[in-house]
Amino acid sequence: MRNKSWIGLGVLVATTLSASAAIAQTIGFSQIGSESGWRAAETTITHNQAEQRGINLKFADAQQKQENQIKAIRSFIAQGVDAILLAPVVATGWDSVLKEAKESEIPVVLLDRMVDAPKDLYLTAVGSNLVHEGRVAGQWLVDKVGGKSCNIVELQGTTGSSPAIDRKKGFGEAIAGHDNLKIIRSQTGDFTRTKGKEVMESFLKAENGGANICALYAHNDDMAVGAIQAIKEAGLKPGKDILIVSIDAVPDIFKAMAAGEANATVELTPNMAGPAFDALDAYRKNGTMPAKFIQTESKLYTQDDDPMAVYEVKKDLGY
Repeated sequence: MRNKSWIGLGVLVATTLSASAAIAQTIGFSQIGSESGWRAAETTITHNQAEQRGINLKFADAQQKQENQIKAIRSFIAQGVDAILLAPVVATGWDSVLKEAKESEIPVVLLDRMVDAPKDLYLTAVGSNLVHEGRVAGQWLVDKVGGKSCNIVELQGTTGSSPAIDRKKGFGEAIAGHDNLKIIRSQTGDFTRTKGKEVMESFLKAENGGANICALYAHNDDMAVGAIQAIKEAGLKPGKDILIVSIDAVPDIFKAMAAGEANATVELTPNMAGPAFDALDAYRKNGTMPAKFIQTESKLYTQDDDPMAVYEVKKDLGY
């Protein structure tokens, strides 16, 4: 029997669950989609983690649509799953369905993105500090250009998503007060290579073939990889004529760095499921309430970090 008040005190949970209670055996996973290599790796690792732990994982690909995620969550509730993992496509509009999960006594764990909803509607959230990621990227550019005048173009993530909001905020905070750095164009590339290339092409055309652009900041590596192709097709040298800093640290960005076509990336680990399953395991076994936010580690990589060696380590992780 599920705990009647999974958001309550750990001691109360402990009295309603036996000491031998095992981790939830059936867990629903509502994934955003496969818009990026990083997202694909997160999906692969989540499946692997579930298999290793004997969990029956019910997977639903939302294809970047919130309405599909809401339908999937309601389907999980109807099936009586023991817990739900949610990687939300956008930050808003979750209150109703999360309340339904709570009323059905099903704990929800957010993966890699946050929601604008009351915190009592989810058990915990596992992710990076997205604002910090943006700050790290921005600080790298501040240090790289020094006092040089630098016009920046920005490829934003999916409009309304927490990574797009927070990575933009953090980057803006890092370059604030540095009058030589200015974002001259900013547009969503929806976290995809195709859209990243398309939007970068429009930036290049609008800015004198790219001559007015000093640097590109992309909210993820996949958009940066698409932009690199656009820059090359415009007859410029990415990584030299236009500096490139992005976020995620997927394998292909390390190949680009090894080729001198990208300059820096901030790592976002795709293993969000491991900490999530650990939290659910401890919660169900003895009522241990996890922290409301479980932060994963981020790291800045540059061309000085032997990018091909990093690529070899990452290439088989499901990206």
